[in-house]
Amino acid sequence: MSIEEIKKELKRELNEERYIHSIGTAETAQKLAKDFGLNEQKAYIAGLLHDCAKCMDFELSKKIVKDHIVDIDESERENKKTIHAPVSAYIAEEKYGITDKEIISAIRLHTIGKCMMSDFEKIIFIADKIEHRTREKEYREQIEKCLEEKENPLDKAMFKSFEITIESLLKRQLPICYTTINVYNELIFKIK
Repeated sequence: MSIEEIKKELKRELNEERYIHSIGTAETAQKLAKDFGLNEQKAYIAGLLHDCAKCMDFELSKKIVKDHIVDIDESERENKKTIHAPVSAYIAEEKYGITDKEIISAIRLHTIGKCMMSDFEKIIFIADKIEHRTREKEYREQIEKCLEEKENPLDKAMFKSFEITIESLLKRQLPICYTTINVYNELIFKIK
């Protein structure tokens, strides 16, 4: 599918705010890819499709996971906020014909991450958090400031994102995926 065909289909599948967020994430991912010497076209596609299953019915998402996705822990599978990432990776491959494993992996990891992420996976994760079309300025700026660091800017931006997310989950007494805790701990050792 061409970029325009993907956009047309996403416009049908997503609500307006989610579609605008997807465009913003694609644009931000492309910029980050340029800044960090990565493939801009691939980053744009990954950003565009990262939430392609976000508006899908939760029960349908769970069925797709049950039938097609084995690499998922229970805390991710049972959470409406996180299940869309593995399902979006599956949909990107099956519906949109994406065969590039780096794009699929970045889509898969954009919510809870994993230890030892590639720079490409990190920029998609970060782009989702800092795109300017729908994300709050106060939240964005904390993460963007980390990208200006000379040493380990992607890891520092990732850490800040996890720090904000974990703090928010704790305040609301919501569960934290085990993987998120492991990634947070890995990042502490990398940046401290």
